[in-house]
Amino acid sequence: MARIVLAMSGGVDSSVAAHLLLDAGHDVVGVFMRHGEESVAACALDGEPIPTLLPVVQQRADHKQGCCSASDAADARRVADRLGIPFYALNLQAEFRQIIDYFVDEYTTGRTPNPCVMCNNWLKFGRLFDYADSIGAEFVATGHYARLAHRAGEKYPALCKGVDDGKDQSYVLFGIARELLPRMLLPVGDYHKPRIRELAATLGLRVAEKKDSQEICFVTSGKHDEFVRARRANVDMSGEIVTTAGEVVGTHPGIERFTVGQRKGMGVAMGEPYFVVRIEPAERRVVIGKKEELARTTLTAQRVNWLTDESPVPGELFRCTAKIRYNSPREPAQAQVLADGRLQLTFDSPRYGVAPGQAVVCYTGDRVLGGGWIE
Repeated sequence: MARIVLAMSGGVDSSVAAHLLLDAGHDVVGVFMRHGEESVAACALDGEPIPTLLPVVQQRADHKQGCCSASDAADARRVADRLGIPFYALNLQAEFRQIIDYFVDEYTTGRTPNPCVMCNNWLKFGRLFDYADSIGAEFVATGHYARLAHRAGEKYPALCKGVDDGKDQSYVLFGIARELLPRMLLPVGDYHKPRIRELAATLGLRVAEKKDSQEICFVTSGKHDEFVRARRANVDMSGEIVTTAGEVVGTHPGIERFTVGQRKGMGVAMGEPYFVVRIEPAERRVVIGKKEELARTTLTAQRVNWLTDESPVPGELFRCTAKIRYNSPREPAQAQVLADGRLQLTFDSPRYGVAPGQAVVCYTGDRVLGGGWIE
C-alpha cells in the first residue's frame, strides 16, 4: 500500500480516481489547489487566514463546511467526506501568479497561451510533488485521461493516450519532467467517461452528472480578452485589421482578442469566411485571409521536452504523428531535432491554424514522445 497525494478538483474524474485508488488499497490524501481568481477574495478556514506558501496544510474541519466560496472546493470536500479520506486545501495563489503573468504576456505579444499545460508542469506535477515529499507520499495522482505503461528495459514509464479518444488528455501532459513519470498515477486513463460517471453514481457522489469544466479556471468571466486588458490597462493594444493583400478592412480593440485560425468574433464582414492568418504585435495588426492562406506544412517548436529514455538525436529524421492543439487530430509528420535543440516538423498534408504559443506534441502509436512550443 502506498501513500498518494491526489489532486481533487471537485469534478467527477478526480472524485472517481479517489475511489479507484482506495479500492486498490492505497492511503489517499485529497488536495484541493486554491489558485483561481476567486481565491483572491479573503477566505479562511475555521476563522484562520489561509497562508500562501507550501507546504501549507489546512485540515478539514468535520464540524464545518468552511468558508471557501468556490463550489468546486465544496464538491471536493464532500467527496472526500463521503469516501472517508483526509482533505486539505493548499493556497497556491502566489505560485499561480506566474501562470497568470504568462497568460497575459503571451496574448499581448500575439501568441496563444496554454495555461492548462503550464499548470500541469508547474503546479499539479510540480508543487504538488513538493507537498507529497513533505508528508512522505510516494505518488501524485490526478484525474487526467491518460495512461502510464511500464515496459521492460525502459527506465521511465511511457506516457500514453487515454483509452477514451474523446477525452484523451495526454497532450496537456507533454511538458512534465520525465524523472517524475515513475511517481505519477493516472487512475481514470483506462476508462471511458460514461463508465466513470456510472461509478460515481453507484458510489452516491453528487458530482456524477457534473459538467466538465470548459473555461480557464482563473478567467471567471469566460472572456479572456477582458481579463488581459484589465491587467494591461495602461497599454494600448488596439490597431488595424488588414487582409493578406494589405487592405485595411477594420479596427480592433486589442490583439489579445485574437488567435491564429480564429473565424468568429473578428468584427468585420467580408462576405465569405475569413480567418486570422497571423498577428503582428509590433504594429498591433491582425492579418486575415481565406482558409487556404492558413495552410502550413512545416513548423518549428522551442523549449522541447522529451518523455522517452533518450532524446532524439539532432539531425536524424523520424516519423511520428503530431497534434497542434488539444482538440485537433493527430496527423502524420516527419520530424527532426535541430542542432540548437528546437523541433522541426513537416506534415504530410497541410495543417490549418498553427498558432504560435500553442504546444505541438509528438506521438508514436499511443505513446507521447514529447513536444514543444510553436514559434
